Amino acid sequence: MTKLPERLQYLKTSRNIMQKDIASDLGIPLRTYQRYERGEGEPNVTVLARMAQYFAVSADYLLGLSDEEYAK
Repeated sequence: MTKLPERLQYLKTSRNIMQKDIASDLGIPLRTYQRYERGEGEPNVTVLARMAQYFAVSADYLLGLSDEEYAK
């Protein structure tokens, strides 16, 4: 199982960003982002790449493939 929901929640909370702002900045509907945080859906590769850029972390970190936030 992916760690994406918990990583998104952690990044949102630690950076004090609202879900609506994240969704808007990513160019996706708020409900879609909320589903990602609840683990009810998974982003496509394009959205995953935007998330990684938005939060300045690696896609591997978002997916739980690495515990290092930043790519080396």
